[in-house]
Amino acid sequence: MTKQLDETLTMLKDLTDAKGIPGNEREPRDVMKRYIEPFADEVTTDGLGSLIAKKVGDANGPKIMVAGHLDEVGFMITQIDDKGFLRFQTVGGWWSQVMLAQRVTIVTRKGDVTGIIGSKPPHILSPEARKKPVEIKDMFIDIGASSREEAMEFGVRPGDQVVPFFEFTVMNNEKMLLAKAWDNRIGCAIAIDVLKNLKGESHPNIVYGVGTVQEEVGLRGAKTAAQTIQPDIGFGVDVGIAGDTPGVSEKEALSKMGKGPQIILYDASMVSHKGLRDFVTDTADELGIPYQFESIAGGGTDAGAVHMTANGVPSLAITVATRYIHSHAAMLHRDDYEHAVKLITEVIKRLDADKVKELTFD
Repeated sequence: MTKQLDETLTMLKDLTDAKGIPGNEREPRDVMKRYIEPFADEVTTDGLGSLIAKKVGDANGPKIMVAGHLDEVGFMITQIDDKGFLRFQTVGGWWSQVMLAQRVTIVTRKGDVTGIIGSKPPHILSPEARKKPVEIKDMFIDIGASSREEAMEFGVRPGDQVVPFFEFTVMNNEKMLLAKAWDNRIGCAIAIDVLKNLKGESHPNIVYGVGTVQEEVGLRGAKTAAQTIQPDIGFGVDVGIAGDTPGVSEKEALSKMGKGPQIILYDASMVSHKGLRDFVTDTADELGIPYQFESIAGGGTDAGAVHMTANGVPSLAITVATRYIHSHAAMLHRDDYEHAVKLITEVIKRLDADKVKELTFD
């Protein structure tokens, strides 16, 4: 029996079901626009395609940017061989072990085409070769076509985007949500709900809920969106690493699902702004909102691009601990999402021109 989805789960399903690898974000952008428009004064798009929803509290107040990214990791068709098999390029980071035998959807001008990622069968490999992971360059996508011409009749062309196929699922523990593209439709959902929470509330700022493009290939949309907005404070909202699965030590990853949003102290794209970090955690402590500290040696978020905009923007990454990111399906905890929304909303209510000035020099 399919569980009945409430309003929030319906939004999360719509966002994660949308297909959008870097450079192909139209579908998730349309979904985000539909959900955020009722709470914004205006919704615009920059030249690369990032969505910018503006909500004015005080027209002379500081500009606060809350950015999630619209794109998900996926693939792009690069060539069709004469037997109708598709060669592809990864777009965003993939680990070869999570790819083989997985169902994918190729988005063509004629509509969606189902495919499966294949390789040479293990039965004909040498015992040594069987022990090694198959390299991505040796994989292909099989769409059941018998020739290049037939594949093209199906509508497939080089440059078409390919996305993982996975159905949004509420687990038996209904707080646990399984879906593709949590990285980073959950950030887009947080931006939507922050603007929703501010509806009818007075706050002395201009808030921008942003869905950026091309984060997975180098934080590109965050650069152009931040140049467009010129924010005074920046929040990157994204997924983070959950360290609560077997074999992961606390030294490798400290965070646990359900224990609150992650406050990122350090990642490869940014050293978090100390003043803003302290202000956020003080607000959480005051209101009893749970949070976890995390630092990551590699990777980064949109905050990494935002904080280097113009003459510098105090920024912080706030993330949701998520299992199995950059694979066909990832899992997160609904409480972490809701606490992230509440925390960012309350921080924005407490920010004003004086506070921003004070933070900037902290």
